[in-house]
Amino acid sequence: MSIQEEQIAKLVERRAAAKVAGGQARIDAQHEKGKLTARERLALLLDEGSFEEFDMFVTHRCTNFGMDKSHPYGDGVVTGRGTIGGRTVFVYAQDFTVSGGSLSKTMSEKICKVMDMAIAAGAPVIGLNDSGGARIQEGIDALAGYGDIFEHNILASGVVPQISGIFGPCAGGAVYSPALTDFTLMVKNTSYMFLTGPAVVKSVTGEEVTPEELGGASVHASKSGVADFAAENEQEGIETIKKLLSYLPQNNMELSPVRETADPVGRVSDSLNSIIPDNPNKAYDMYGVIREIVDDGDFFEVHREFARNIIVGFAHMGGRSVGIVANQPQMLAGVLDINASRKAARFVRFCDAFNIPLVTLVDVPGFLPGTQQEYGAVIQNGAKLLYAYGEATVPKVTVTLRKAYGGAHIVMSCKQLRGDINYAWPTAQIAVMGADGAVDVLYAKDIKADPAHASEIRAEKKAEYEELFNNPYQAAQKGYIEDVIEPRNTRFRVIRALCALEGKKQTIPAKKHDNLPL
Repeated sequence: MSIQEEQIAKLVERRAAAKVAGGQARIDAQHEKGKLTARERLALLLDEGSFEEFDMFVTHRCTNFGMDKSHPYGDGVVTGRGTIGGRTVFVYAQDFTVSGGSLSKTMSEKICKVMDMAIAAGAPVIGLNDSGGARIQEGIDALAGYGDIFEHNILASGVVPQISGIFGPCAGGAVYSPALTDFTLMVKNTSYMFLTGPAVVKSVTGEEVTPEELGGASVHASKSGVADFAAENEQEGIETIKKLLSYLPQNNMELSPVRETADPVGRVSDSLNSIIPDNPNKAYDMYGVIREIVDDGDFFEVHREFARNIIVGFAHMGGRSVGIVANQPQMLAGVLDINASRKAARFVRFCDAFNIPLVTLVDVPGFLPGTQQEYGAVIQNGAKLLYAYGEATVPKVTVTLRKAYGGAHIVMSCKQLRGDINYAWPTAQIAVMGADGAVDVLYAKDIKADPAHASEIRAEKKAEYEELFNNPYQAAQKGYIEDVIEPRNTRFRVIRALCALEGKKQTIPAKKHDNLPL
């Protein structure tokens, strides 16, 4: 064997050693938990044969606590680039078979390197988390590594899409990187996120709780809102990430993606002409409206289980990717509350950052009343959504279907928040409040002065108020909406509006950065 052949053989041997990382026994243990390895996850995520690995031979530099006796290749994270649907992405996947995927300084350097590459190339970065947390043996170096990653997350924010997949434990400081990214996906029963674990919770508060109850996928998808998606298994989780990416541009300098569709732009939906109930207090399903107006009835929802009184997600309209925000009358009558406001605000800001047009479907009776909401700062949280719409410069098309009362009307992408094209259905009620409440305020003295005829007075004045305000025509007369449209034509009118706005140029005053009401 020549020297060159010998060197090549050693390279092949080293690569083989790097690919088994923590060893076959630990790989088997990972499989026994119902979990895939880092490399298996990347193989499912990326187009076949597209993965190019970086820093395969990196090892840690720690010498404390016997760490100098073992230097596994890769040091607990697999990094590189590949393609998904032919589009370049940069990836990192923590490897639990090496020191429990714990974060070392060298691991953080590998992660930061691919993030730098993603920013420079203008391509999304996807992180698959499966880590026991900071590597205790490295002390402050591990903490510094987390700080470096967080700073890179912040610098990449709004520049390239960042997606976090939680496929195992993610605790302590490790949770902040996913929280800083644009979308977080968790897997039910095998992943969890929390700042302090069950043992610490019990020692401090006396509360006994399991990891799943404290920070499992279902908890974060439905209660905290930390997770945008909760997948049944890892394969479903990876497919969800791939579908999400199909709606997103590569970076903040690109327009939203376009795909081919056979769904006619001019398709009418006669069912929409009868979807609004005659009784204004009766609910209907907003998903039915969304499916009728988007391409092929295909709607990709984000945050489905959290704050279900508002719906956010992606679709295509006329082939162009759009973001949809819609009140859901079937949940809490579609009112805005703390969680719905911040859920929608974050989604609107993401769409604006990445040039994805916004379509807003409005049926909102107001903000949820009560001490719990007021004490929880519903004012400030509602202001987040108002602010998000007001600062957004992407094309914004709004359709008011039924109720749009008071401050909630303003918050939901009204004309005064630089809404570009605002439509209303004939069933729209655009007013300060509903007729019942308005009569109680405006005619309280008349009703009190003549209690014997209170019901007649109330009915008469309610009819007068509804004639004057509970319709879209006063708003149309004053130019606050562009047109009152027939519901069956909503798809055509919205797509045509989006086409007209495709070249929209709008700026905001020069500033260092805004001061969003956090």
